[in-house]
Amino acid sequence: MLRIAITLPEAIDGEVAIIRRLLVEGFDIVHLRKPEAGVEYCRQLLELLTPAERANIVIHDYYTLYEEYALRGVHLNRNIRSYPNGYRGSRTRSCHSLAEVVMYKDECDYLLLSPIFDSISKRGYGSAFSHDELRQAADEGIIDGRVVALGGVTPDKIPYLEALCFGGVAMSGDIYK
Repeated sequence: MLRIAITLPEAIDGEVAIIRRLLVEGFDIVHLRKPEAGVEYCRQLLELLTPAERANIVIHDYYTLYEEYALRGVHLNRNIRSYPNGYRGSRTRSCHSLAEVVMYKDECDYLLLSPIFDSISKRGYGSAFSHDELRQAADEGIIDGRVVALGGVTPDKIPYLEALCFGGVAMSGDIYK
């Protein structure tokens, strides 16, 4: 099961050490999501990571950093709506409905589906799916190895998500607690 860490949106003291620890402790990919920190902060952070560490980074907000630092990929969301010309990296996207998963799954390496549970990092951002909806989506093959659960995910919920056929989990709030 793919394990993804997503950074908090603002600048954090000691963030390079946090990213390194996440990669050492078994996270496969770190999504660098920093809309509140700015491109220069991201550039400075990436400068401090090794090329091997940068190869595990997917950028959310500043797609120009993808080529500049040989990152793993670019994540499509409300800030980045399409891939740059000639793009060859990992293709990922945020989805907030099962209909979006169906629409975009064939063009992505994986999709982040959220919120599966009540969010830890975003107050008032409650689960959008019932257990029955998730089970039916898994039975129909909508949820499969290319769909990653996001929103309120904690380590104790991973077995439940595996049973629902999710291909991975993404965590943000829980890893920064």
